[in-house]
Amino acid sequence: MADAPPPPAEIVLAVDGLRKSWGELRAVDDVTFTVGRGEVLALLGPNGAGKTTLMRLICGLLRPDAGRITLAPWPDRSLPQVVGYCPQPLILWPDLTCAEQLVFVGRMHGLSGARCHARADALLARFALTDRAHTLAGQLSGGLQRRLSLALALVHDPPVLILDEPEAGLDPQSRLQLRDIVRTLAHTDGKALLLSTHDMAEAELLADRVAIMDRGRLLTIDTPERLRADAPGDEAARHLEDVFMAWTGRGLRA
Repeated sequence: MADAPPPPAEIVLAVDGLRKSWGELRAVDDVTFTVGRGEVLALLGPNGAGKTTLMRLICGLLRPDAGRITLAPWPDRSLPQVVGYCPQPLILWPDLTCAEQLVFVGRMHGLSGARCHARADALLARFALTDRAHTLAGQLSGGLQRRLSLALALVHDPPVLILDEPEAGLDPQSRLQLRDIVRTLAHTDGKALLLSTHDMAEAELLADRVAIMDRGRLLTIDTPERLRADAPGDEAARHLEDVFMAWTGRGLRA
């Protein structure tokens, strides 16, 4: 795991002063951070902290009220061209096969027919879905559907990948497989990953840095080791969960 933020030359995604409100609710409140090439940044926060809104802003699905999102070195490309988004709800077409879905999404990204089929074959192989290429998505298990959902986010080979609760509903074996995939995408392929999770073990094992968010604001961001050592309170935290509670509190939210 990295012991420090990536050097400026390696920064791929920069978020500066981002804000988004829904009426009187400020869901994202002056958030600033960076993600480097080959880095996994885990985003932690209670339900309603603003994590999903933040990720949808970065993906271009929402327009910010203020602030700036910079994707280097692609300042002239649109967010959907550079960012891949794997949402928590599984968004699949149950009556299309795995291969058909990958080709369809590739065409939506403007890839040629030949490129779509080549990417589909490569991603089916990478996610161990080749034997299910002609299986309808609605007939897949939950774990296989989650793998297909991640493959769909990678069809256009984006340098930035946003994962919202990617382990939701997975069994232990599927979780371990997914973690291996995430590590490879970041540390071998060099993608910049922003990973939202409620699973402290997932964050501890995968994240180079961890950001804790609550009530729309980014409270702290650093390596897991430094967060444990510098957690608010009289003693250093033993676990990332202790850090999370120290920053966000233990009370139930309405």
